[in-house]
This record gives sequence, structure tokens and C-alpha cells, in this order.
Amino acid sequence: MHDQVQEYYGKTLQGSDDLQTNACCTDEGMPEFLKPVLSNIHDEVMMRYYGCGLVCPEQLPGMKILDLGSGSGRDCYALAQLVGEQGSVVGVDMTDEQLDVANRHIEYHREKFGFDKANTTFKKGYIEQLDQLGLENNSFDIIVSNCVINLSPDKEAVLKQAYDLLKPGGEIYFSDVYAERRIPAELIDDPVLYGECLSGALYWNDFHNLAKKAGFIDPRLVDDRPITIDNPKISERIGHINFFSATYRLFKLPELESHCEDYGQAVIYKGTIEHKPHTFILDKHHSIEKGKVFPVCGNTWKMLHDTRFKEHFEFIGNFDTHYGIFDGCGTSLPFDLTASQADTGGGCC
Repeated sequence: MHDQVQEYYGKTLQGSDDLQTNACCTDEGMPEFLKPVLSNIHDEVMMRYYGCGLVCPEQLPGMKILDLGSGSGRDCYALAQLVGEQGSVVGVDMTDEQLDVANRHIEYHREKFGFDKANTTFKKGYIEQLDQLGLENNSFDIIVSNCVINLSPDKEAVLKQAYDLLKPGGEIYFSDVYAERRIPAELIDDPVLYGECLSGALYWNDFHNLAKKAGFIDPRLVDDRPITIDNPKISERIGHINFFSATYRLFKLPELESHCEDYGQAVIYKGTIEHKPHTFILDKHHSIEKGKVFPVCGNTWKMLHDTRFKEHFEFIGNFDTHYGIFDGCGTSLPFDLTASQADTGGGCC
């Protein structure tokens, strides 16, 4: 499968126009502050990039970021500007052609960003074998990925090793493709369906279980949209299955509980996160307005208190009294079957 994916992304695809589905979304609806960031990136890097929406979590200055499946380096070079010269970005990819493009423009981007030294590096390797790349455990603040984990033949290993590399309180914030059911084996073996990020997609509930097994106890869905398949031949083979492009955030917080428990807690957002002066969106169900007392479950309280977001919130309550399950904690299909009208500014693949 590695060879098929390398062939597809290294030789078959010569540009984003060669993709045959909208699994990788456009930049439409991208926040305004990101447009000048992307305008600083070399044209060749942009042309050979196959994820279009930018995976961009909040509160990035000074952060150390790892990008899984970094391709030609577009997300890396965008994030390099946002973390600043005090931060750093490491990209990992297995495709020589893509890495050649990314490495060719390191010095160009250093000069473009006005940095004294480059803060971006690239490593060749497989994202399910991160332990072979000399990366230090507990060293990254954030791990990102844009529509790549579905291409891995061992997604459990990807999540487990990502967990090991994150600092306590760090997160993996990534976009990927998910299916409403498990994909039949005969479709998984199709190189075009796999390369188009469809037949390698996880059934969403299997993903939740793998994430929890890896240590990410409470996966949080940030946003999602249904995927349309405009190619009739592809649709005939796999169009009976609903697919979704979705962004998740998984925190390395081992003390989280398996469900959302109510301890009578609340938070107040200060409005101090850059580019988020009025509202901070933690996930699809937590849009937190500045200055408003916002009731939260114990897990959400920890996701804000025990992470890089702490300084931006006031915290009300503790864990002394338990009031049962938090209202609205459910286990049905988390995605919307119709396109959401909400613009959260989150990443997509």
C-alpha cells in the first residue's frame, strides 16, 4: 500500500486539479488572516499540494509543531509563519518527489518570513513509524495532519506514536476522511479509491475507539462536511457509502474521563486568543463567547485549564461535587448529512 500511495502522489498526480473527488476541500471560507500567510508561500509548493483547506489550530506563537504527511510543505510553511521564529515546524512525508519540492524552498521561505534562521525542517519516513525518525517523546506542542492518516495502513500505530510524541496537554489537530460504515476489503485494495482518500477511510466509531485506545480519551469533533463524488465511475463503486471530511482535536490528557461528567463547572473566555476576539470554538458543541459564563463538563474544563489555552480563560468550580452525566453527551453519528452553514474557521482536508 505504501508503494501505491507513493506512486499516486509522487507520479500520477501532478497538481490538485488531478484529484477526482472533493475530499480535499477548497480554500473557500478561509479566514482572512490566513490569506496573506498563504501568499508568502512559493508557487511550486502551492501547485504540488493536494490538501486545500489549511489545518490551523489556535494559539500558535512559540509552539513546536509536527506535520504528518507534509507533502510539498504548504501547511508547514504556513504554520512556520504563525509559530514565529521562536517556534518550529517539522514535516514528515514518505514521497521523494514531494520532499524534494519542500526542501528546495527552505531558504526561500526563511528570507520571505524575515527570520534569521529557518524554523522548518523535513524528514523522510512513514507516519506509522515515527519512532524511527529520531523524534523526542513528549516534545511537540501540536501535531497536525491534512487528509493523510486515512492513507496509512496502520492508523492505530499513527495515533499511538503521535500520543507518545506530544507533550502533556498537547494535542493532535487534524483533518481526515471518515465513513459512516466499515469499507469492504475489495474496495480498500483499489489504488485509485485509496489514493482519493476514500477506501482507506475509517468508520467513524472505529476511529473513536482507536483514538481512545491510543490514550486520547475524549475525541472532539471540530467541524465536518459531507463529501461528494463527481466521478461517475468512482461513484458507481463506492457511492453507496456516505463519506465525511472532518476535523478532530485529540488532547493528551490522561486524566480525562470516558464520558462528559458534570461537576457544576464553568469558564469565561477573555477574548485574548489571536484572531478570536469574540468567540473561541473548542469543538462543534463548544462555541464560547467572550465574557459569558459558559457551563462545561469536567473534560472540557481540563481541555482549557491543562493546556496552552489556560491563560485565556477564567475558571469557575472544581471537582469536589459530581452531578452525573453532562447534558447532551451522546453516541450517535456525529457528522451532519448536509453541509453545515456555520463557518468556524477550523481546518479541513
